Amino acid sequence: MGGLVGPGFVLLSWVLFSPCLCSVDGLSKVRAVNLGGWLVVEGWIKPSLFDGIPNGDMLDGTQVQLRSVVLNKYVSAANGGGSNVTVESDVASTWETFRLWRVSENEFQLRCLGGEFLTSNSEDGLILATAREPLSTETFYVERNDERVHIKLLNGGYVQATNDHLLISTYQFRPGWDNNLATFELVIVANDLHGDYQLANGYGYERAKMVLEEHRTSFITASDFDFLSRHGINTVRIPVGWWITQDPYPPSPFVGGSLAALDLAFSWAQSYGLKCIIDLHAAPGSQNGMEHSASRDGSVDWPSPEYVSQTLEVIDFLATRYGGHPSLLGIELLNEPSAATVPLDVLVSYYTRGYQIVRNHSTTAYVILCQRIGNADPIELFQAGIGLSNVVVDLHYYNLFDPYFASMNSTQNIEFIYKNRAPQLQALKDANGPLLFIGEWVNEWDVQNASQYEYQKFGRAQLDVYANATFGWSYWTLKNDRMHWAFEWNIQNKYLLFSGSSLLKTPSFLLLLALGWGTCLIIMPR
Repeated sequence: MGGLVGPGFVLLSWVLFSPCLCSVDGLSKVRAVNLGGWLVVEGWIKPSLFDGIPNGDMLDGTQVQLRSVVLNKYVSAANGGGSNVTVESDVASTWETFRLWRVSENEFQLRCLGGEFLTSNSEDGLILATAREPLSTETFYVERNDERVHIKLLNGGYVQATNDHLLISTYQFRPGWDNNLATFELVIVANDLHGDYQLANGYGYERAKMVLEEHRTSFITASDFDFLSRHGINTVRIPVGWWITQDPYPPSPFVGGSLAALDLAFSWAQSYGLKCIIDLHAAPGSQNGMEHSASRDGSVDWPSPEYVSQTLEVIDFLATRYGGHPSLLGIELLNEPSAATVPLDVLVSYYTRGYQIVRNHSTTAYVILCQRIGNADPIELFQAGIGLSNVVVDLHYYNLFDPYFASMNSTQNIEFIYKNRAPQLQALKDANGPLLFIGEWVNEWDVQNASQYEYQKFGRAQLDVYANATFGWSYWTLKNDRMHWAFEWNIQNKYLLFSGSSLLKTPSFLLLLALGWGTCLIIMPR
């Protein structure tokens, strides 16, 4: 159907659709949702992925302590590693804590604070903390009986404490579970790494392949892109891991298939009118030691020249493959590098080279630089002078993960958004540097038993303030077993009141002006 169209309609159309209204690549700023937990595993998002792993409380990176049940003393690597191992500590601390490297369901290597591994490679059977690279002499078979364990070498000798507080591996008989020098109490201090490495190495390749294939085909589908497009989202931020470059046969223990899934995401995005940001969430060597960077044991080795060079190759691969795709909006060079372990000069050098690599394949793709997490000033990347065009700095805002927020009530959390976050965003905008992106935020906090209305006010405060980010924002994340983290659940249950309009809000006086200037036909959808 049609009707008369006067000059008022022309003006109204210009007001609503003109790209000069603060647009990003034709979008009215980025309103994105992260597809977290899909192509980079995060166990807290979907814990059931790990349910079938035998000895699932002893994954890679699990921190353990060993206490002799006879001596009532803890096994300790002197100075955190590099020399002798004793059994004489009354209280367990960092020297008495070992990180597991899982070899099989019952075989493990034990890494000390300083990075060395426990080893039996000595003629007198002494256990030392001196091995830099774990081999068979650093591999121990662990027999469990509730919280008690026996530790056996692959040659059959059992590890035992001695009365003079040493650790030796010469006991050749199978010990009982009573109080004897070869029996230890296993204390699990932390088991908080549940990423791609832990999943794949925990299951073993064949089982991990089945688990991940089912997860990748069901967790995110075309219907999710349809849902997002119908609820005012114009972009998806897609975390990927470095091993995607070697699909379908990445290095052990990683499992192929994420590249095909990413290709599908671009196809779905094009079908539903969305844009894609590829986010390198997990870099080789790990940039922050967390599970979402696929760290094996919490170590951060990424700043080494070898790993930085390898990461640049990942960016080149992604830019080559997707640089010309109509759905590509940008490439994020690295997610959440740690301020405590990634020096700023190393990061700036990497970002500078990564920017140029992306530009070699696309003159228009946005190059996104994530701010360091931890004690780092957001202005540092605005002052770094990286790139000439379409450069974006990504900040992640959570009212979580810091004791500062733990005692805040709902009103204080909301006031923090307006009184602290808003001025910081304005100061960064005034710096006249790169565009500003709130690449992760969530409608969740540490407030206990908050009402739906309180959540709505908290979400509205964040939407109000983050709308001032010059590039836009991205909610973390689409789906999550923890309901308040899930954008989908928040929208469906009206805990986050997001308008769903794909247009910028238009001042009412402009609409009145347009409607008053000639005849305007408005056709309402049926």
